[in-house]
This record gives sequence, C-alpha cells and structure tokens, in this order.
Amino acid sequence: QVQLVESGGGLVQAGGSLRLSCAASGSIFSIIVMGWYRQAPGKQRELVARITRGGSTDYADSVKGRFTISRDNAKNTVYLQMNSLKPEDTAVYYCNAFPRSIDPWGQGTQVTVSS
Repeated sequence: QVQLVESGGGLVQAGGSLRLSCAASGSIFSIIVMGWYRQAPGKQRELVARITRGGSTDYADSVKGRFTISRDNAKNTVYLQMNSLKPEDTAVYYCNAFPRSIDPWGQGTQVTVSS
C-alpha cells in the first residue's frame, strides 16, 4: 500500500514562491496520473494540477501559468512549484492519484499566503 507524505508548505508573502514535495512510500510508476489537490477552510477539496506517468500536465485555470507540477518516478516523488502566490492560494495541499485516490490521504502541508 502506497503512503503519501507531503512537505514544503509554509508562510509566504504574496508574490513569493514555494516548492511542495510528495514522497510516496512505494512505487508510483504504476500510478498513471498523480495530482496535487488543495482544500481551503470551508471549501471542498479541489484538484489544482495533475501529471501523467509520461509527464503530460494539466492545471486548474486559477493556477495556470503560476504552478508547475513534476514527478520523478525513480524517486517516487511528485513536486509542485508555486510562483506568484496569491492570498487565495492559502490552503492545505495534498497529493494523491487521479481520478481514483489512494486511501488514506496524507496529512497535507499548509500553505499560507499573506497579503
């Protein structure tokens, strides 16, 4: 069973950058699509970026041009580079498979963007 551990979050001013990492305890090579999700207080969890095993990517309109997802199958790690951060990006960020998620979800990593 693959377990996911997210890290790299923190407090940053608007316009700043963060790089999130998601380390899997097992191989993610067989997982065709991995995604980064986020959940802001009082809101539903949403998918912000996804990447296929071959490296094709897709982004939510709200982060397009600012976020970059990547994956290293050899290291069983998925990354999310976040630039030009906005206060509305504040949320807990999670990684997981897409569309069928792996249970349990990781603990997530908090990203807080101050104005």
